[in-house]
Amino acid sequence: MSDKIHISVRTLVEYVFRSGSIDSRFRSQSTLLDGTRIHQKIQKTYQEGDQKEVYLQAEIFHDGLTFLIDGRCDGLLFRDGGVMVDEIKSFSLPLEQIEGEGYPVHWAQAKLYAYMYAKDNSLKEILVQLTYVNTETEAKRYYQKNYSYSELETFVVEVIDGYAPYAKLQHNHRIKRNESCKELAFPFETYRDGQRKLAGAVYKTIVDNKNLFAKAPTGIGKTISTLFPAVKAMGEGPLNRVFYLTAKTITRTTAEEAFTRMRTGGLCINTVTITAKDKVCFKEETICQKDYCEFADGYYDRINEAILDILSNENGMTREVIEAYARKHTVCPFEFSLDLAYAVDAIICDYNYIFDPRVSLKRLFEEQKKSTVLLVDEAHNLVDRGREMFSASLNKETFLQLKKDFKGVNKVIYEAASKLNSSFISLKKVNADKNEFILEQLGEAFLEQLVQFVENAEQQLLTTTSQSLLEAYFTVNNFLKIAQLLDEHYVIYAEKNKNDLVIKLFCIDPSKLLKQMGKGYRSKVFFSATLSPLPYYQDILGGNKEDYALSIPSPFSNDQVDIFIKPLSTRFRDREQTKDSMVTMIKSLIKNRPGNYLIFFPSYHYLLSVYEQFKQSDEETKTIIQSTGMTEAEREAFLAAFMPGQKETLLGFAVLGGIFSEGVDLIGDRLNGVVVVGVGLPQLCFERNLIKDHFYKKDKNGFDYAYVYPGMNKVLQAGGRLIRSETDHGTIVLVDDRFLQKQYQLLLPPEWREYTII
Repeated sequence: MSDKIHISVRTLVEYVFRSGSIDSRFRSQSTLLDGTRIHQKIQKTYQEGDQKEVYLQAEIFHDGLTFLIDGRCDGLLFRDGGVMVDEIKSFSLPLEQIEGEGYPVHWAQAKLYAYMYAKDNSLKEILVQLTYVNTETEAKRYYQKNYSYSELETFVVEVIDGYAPYAKLQHNHRIKRNESCKELAFPFETYRDGQRKLAGAVYKTIVDNKNLFAKAPTGIGKTISTLFPAVKAMGEGPLNRVFYLTAKTITRTTAEEAFTRMRTGGLCINTVTITAKDKVCFKEETICQKDYCEFADGYYDRINEAILDILSNENGMTREVIEAYARKHTVCPFEFSLDLAYAVDAIICDYNYIFDPRVSLKRLFEEQKKSTVLLVDEAHNLVDRGREMFSASLNKETFLQLKKDFKGVNKVIYEAASKLNSSFISLKKVNADKNEFILEQLGEAFLEQLVQFVENAEQQLLTTTSQSLLEAYFTVNNFLKIAQLLDEHYVIYAEKNKNDLVIKLFCIDPSKLLKQMGKGYRSKVFFSATLSPLPYYQDILGGNKEDYALSIPSPFSNDQVDIFIKPLSTRFRDREQTKDSMVTMIKSLIKNRPGNYLIFFPSYHYLLSVYEQFKQSDEETKTIIQSTGMTEAEREAFLAAFMPGQKETLLGFAVLGGIFSEGVDLIGDRLNGVVVVGVGLPQLCFERNLIKDHFYKKDKNGFDYAYVYPGMNKVLQAGGRLIRSETDHGTIVLVDDRFLQKQYQLLLPPEWREYTII
C-alpha cells in the first residue's frame, strides 16, 4: 500500500467538525429529507457558463503522508470577473432556526472546494456561498464570505492536522491487515466436505463482482466458509470492508468467534458488532436527549478521542468492549458502534443496518460500497424481515392519546391529533361492516394532515421532552417515508382491533427494494442451509439472472440419521382427535430410543395442549418447556439442560420457527432426536392471503409463496438442529400426513427422503 490517503471532502469534514449532541443529530437525520430534488432545482437557476456538480481534487503532503482529497461541489458561479463556490443544503426545519451565519461543518466543506479550485486556477481569492433551502416552502437563505488563498490554505492544513492522527493509525493498520490477510491459512486442519467448494464460490463471487445464492447444509461451517474467502479477497485488493449480516444474536456470536479464531492464526483485522440501541443503552429509558442522558450531551466533543483510543488498543469490538470504552469516554455506546462501523474492516450487525431505508448506515458512500461485500447469513429470514422493513403502520389510538395528552396544553398538537383521529373514525364508519379492508390509495387530505402533524411536532419537540409526541413523530415520519415507496409491490389495508384501527402499508414483495438497498455493493452473498427452493429465494430476495447459484449436498452420511414419518393430521380442525396418537407416538419413541429430544409445535397453544396430555400419562420423563418472552438467561438455562451422556430422557417442548428452532448448536450427545409436528404453514390470515393473491396474479404459485415455502423452511431449520458434525447421530420424526404428499416430498432434502412410515 502506498503512503497516499484517499479521502472524500465529506468524510474529512464529518470527522473533524463533529459538533452538537446525539439528540440534535438524531432529530436532524429524521428531518433532513433527500435534497436531490432541491439541489437540481437550484442548479437549474444557474446562469449560462456556471457549472454544477464539479469534480475537484487536491493532493496535500502532511506528516509523511500524501492526502488525496476529492469531491463534487454543487456549483461554480462566475460573477463580475470572479468565481464563487456554491454549497447547497436542504432542511425541513424553518430557516429562521439556522444558528448564526450557518454551520461550521458546511462552511468547512465549501472552503475545501474553494481551496481546490483556487489552487488549480492560481486564484488569490475566491467567494464562498452557503445556500440553505427549506424543502417544504423552498424558501432560501444565502451566506457569503470572501477568502484569500492563504486563508484557505491555512484552514486546510488545520483540517488535515485534525484528521492526521486517525489517518496515520488507519494507514498503518491497513498495511498490517493486508499482509496478514495474504498470509492467513484456513483456521482448521482440514476443510469439511463441501466447505472448500463454498469458500471457493464466495471468493470467485467477490473477485468477479457478482452476487451468490448459496444453499449449504447445516453443520458445514458456513460462517468461516464465507468470512475466510472474504478476508483473503481483502488481502488481494478488491475488497476493503465486510458486512456480516444476521437476524439473530446467536449467529453474531458465531461470527465473532470466527474472527477470533482467524486472529489466533495471525490475522490483523478490526471488527465491530452493532447491538440494538435498547439493549446497550446505559439509561433506564432510551431517551436520546442531552438534558436526560450525559452520554448524549457533548457526544461529539469526546467521540474522536474515544475512537482513537479503542482502535489503538482493540481488534474485536464486541458489545462488552464497546460498553467499557463508552463508559470510559462518556459516549453513547450505540452511536459509538455506528461511528466505529465506518472505521473498521468488518461489521457484524442486523440486516436492517443495510436494507432498512429508515435506519441504514447512509454515510457509506458509493466509492466505499464498491469495495464492500455483504455476507447475508440465514438469508431465508430476510424475506419476512424485508417485508417488515419496507412496511409501516399507523394506529388511531396514537392520535386519540395525543389528543388527550395535549388538550389544554398545546392547541396546535391537540388540533393536529384531533384531525387525524377524526380521519380514522370516518374510515371506520365507511367500512362499518368489515374487520379488514383494502384501500385503493391514501387520500391527499390524509397525507396533508400527516405532513402537518410532523411539522407541528418538530416545532414542539424543540421545547418539550414529551416521549409520546417524540414516538408519534417518528412513527408518522416513517409512515410518510414508506408512503413514498408505494407501487405495485404494495397493498394498503386497514384492520379493526376493538376500538382501534390500524392502517398498514404492506410490502407484499420485497424483492425490488431489497435489490435497491443492496445496490452499489461489490458483491452480495446470500447463504442458508434452507435456501430451498433456490429459484424462489432468488426471485423474492431481488436476484438477477446473472447471479451465481450454488447448492451443496450434505457432507454427512445418511447412516447418521433415521427419518420417520408419522402420518397424523395436525390440521387445526383435527388436533384434538389426533392428540392421543401424538402422545402415544412420543412415548413409544423415547421407550425405544431414549435420549435428549426437541419437539417442535406450530403454535404455543398446540404445544401446551399436547404437553399437558403427555404429563398426565407420563409423570416420570423429565420435560422442559419454552415459555413466552424468555429472557436470555432463561434461554441459556433451557439449552444447558441438554447435557451429554444423560441416563434419563429429556424432552424439550418448543415452538416451530421460534428461538430454539434455528441457530442453535447442540453438538454430539446433547441432542439425540428432533420431532417436528406439522408442515409449518403460517396461520391463515388476511396478510398471507394478500401475498397468495398477489403472486397468483404474477403467474406464480401464490399458495407456495405465501404458505408452503415459509412453512417448510421452518421444518428444515428445526430438523437441522440434529446433525451438526461428522460424529453426530440421531432421529428425526416428521408428524403430519402431508409429508407424504409429492408437493412436500420435493422440498425435503435428499438425505431425508429415505424414511420409514410409523
